[in-house]
Amino acid sequence: MSRRPIWERCTMTEKGLALAGIFAGYGPMTVIHDVSLAVLPGRTLALLGRNGMGKTTLLRTIAGRLSTSAGSIRLDGRDITALAPSARCRAGLGFVPQERQIFRELTVLENLRIADLGRGWSVEHSFELFPQLKRRMSNMGSQLSGGEQQMLAIARALMGAPRYLLLDEPFEGLAPIIIEQLSGALATLKRETGIAMIIVEQHARLVLEFADEGEVMESGGIVMRGSSSGLLDAWAQVEAYLTPR
Repeated sequence: MSRRPIWERCTMTEKGLALAGIFAGYGPMTVIHDVSLAVLPGRTLALLGRNGMGKTTLLRTIAGRLSTSAGSIRLDGRDITALAPSARCRAGLGFVPQERQIFRELTVLENLRIADLGRGWSVEHSFELFPQLKRRMSNMGSQLSGGEQQMLAIARALMGAPRYLLLDEPFEGLAPIIIEQLSGALATLKRETGIAMIIVEQHARLVLEFADEGEVMESGGIVMRGSSSGLLDAWAQVEAYLTPR
């Protein structure tokens, strides 16, 4: 097996979502410092860390919501560093932001249809993954519960048939039973579609049990990485980075 870092192997084989030497932030303030990471097709990467460590900023950078000041982002061998968010979506990248950003004045069905890129993922597929949305298909986005809004945000991102899906705090503020439903849906999605995912989540142990690999962020950089099982075995060290200071 190659000992090269995974992001280098992604670039070499032209498979995977790979970041190399990324610096990014807001205006003159740099938040992300020299980050390199990758997720291979069909794999799930958990991105962990305390609040304010740069996780959301990194996802927004990958999605094209923020520009890089240095480094590159490659998607299955294609350099997408300079592409607009819409072009990254067409290239196969989906993004579920922390704020969900559903259209509250549109129905569930309208939210899904407006995002349909005609690539094979249908409204029916979304309703199969989230049966609750089918029962609420005529309700406005503003009439949904927080859990239903999160289901809709994920289902809407899937309408573009992404090969790689970024999820920012998908379980935030939700009841345990809803978290169980969502994690089950994501597990089904991974198992049956092969979509790769990067998940930012405060429920660290839960997401590590679901993911294949994990990365821990501290002050805008990666301080730990490894297999999910390896990070769970080193939980005391991981937890030290997650505990508020």
